[in-house]
Amino acid sequence: MKIYEELVARGLIAQVTNEEEIREMINNGKATFYIGFDPTADSLHVGHFMALCLMKRLQMAGNKPIALLGGGTGMIGDPSGRTDMRQMMTKETIQHNIDCFKEQMSRFIDFSDGKAMMVNNADWLLDLNYVDVLREVGPHFSVNNMLRAECYKQRMEKGLSFLEFNYMIMQAYDFYELFQKYGCNMQFGGNDQWSNMLAGTELIRRKLGKDAHAMTITLLLNSEGKKMGKTQSGAVWLDPNKTSPFDFYQYWRNIADADVLKCIRMLTFLPLEEIDAMDQWEGSQLNKAKEILAYELTALVHGQEEAKKAEDASKALFSQGDAANMPTCTLAEADLRDGSIDILGLLVKGGLAQTRSEARRNVQQGGVTVDGEKVADIKASYDLDAFKGEGKVIRRGKKKYIKIIAE
Repeated sequence: MKIYEELVARGLIAQVTNEEEIREMINNGKATFYIGFDPTADSLHVGHFMALCLMKRLQMAGNKPIALLGGGTGMIGDPSGRTDMRQMMTKETIQHNIDCFKEQMSRFIDFSDGKAMMVNNADWLLDLNYVDVLREVGPHFSVNNMLRAECYKQRMEKGLSFLEFNYMIMQAYDFYELFQKYGCNMQFGGNDQWSNMLAGTELIRRKLGKDAHAMTITLLLNSEGKKMGKTQSGAVWLDPNKTSPFDFYQYWRNIADADVLKCIRMLTFLPLEEIDAMDQWEGSQLNKAKEILAYELTALVHGQEEAKKAEDASKALFSQGDAANMPTCTLAEADLRDGSIDILGLLVKGGLAQTRSEARRNVQQGGVTVDGEKVADIKASYDLDAFKGEGKVIRRGKKKYIKIIAE
């Protein structure tokens, strides 16, 4: 199966323009394509992970990726999918985030020997003259068409600022610049970027003539990635200092039954024949599928060694065996009151509850265990000696746990 057909089979492609031409270019390694990443945080997250996996697949098939870092667009903020305006960042924050992105992207994409490029749109956007942009680019955009774009609809309800209104023009200009400078002939992005991407394709054709080849393809990247990249406690990051390999593994290990095979198909590099054989799995077999998903993705992001540690720690946790590799918290004398600490204090100390009131509710609802034994008494207390040696595993519900060790 060729790469374009594989992308279709994995459920990645949502919409395309010029499908036959796109298929021919991708399958024959002729695409120089870009995906943009605005540096809104100091780490990539699971939503970006989907895009990085796509870039890796296409590069393996001989195509050339361009990772576009939004040092310029990041100063405006993409209104797509937003009901409020993004907080504006300083240039220093943007640069710091870009530096973090560069390091993380290099784990997925091979940038050696010209096989891929990493560029920053600040290099051209920040030097543009406003009047020149109005004269050279403005005439090619219809305000009526822009206002009908999906990316602006939610913002229109609460008020779309003129600042954000310019984002589509900036993104379109990116494609125009990449096409001219680097021969970039294709752009990829999520469903929520479709209007912005079409604007880029149209700008190239209007500025350079109908014979200019610039193509657009959208994938189930942002729509699925944003949903899967968020939990009740926040984002799932690729930086191990923000989301540990163990927590990253556990996130995928605890994904909903309805999503597990879809995620395996879209995100892992397992052969499709092997995945298709899982289609009939149900019940306890789905737990096995979740373990496969969690291991494969943790290995992609953090390496085989960390993936194995996370897998072993997860199995140990559920069997109440040796949980040496799970997240730990150190308890010191200063944390004690009159020589002991109660269960509510332990939950707060371990980050399993934000406040003692929340911790009290957790205990009263029967969701707290210490080394596998349910704790029903909110006054249950422990001295420092109880946590010496191997420590104790404190668990809240099915998905929150930590090992507490005496200092």
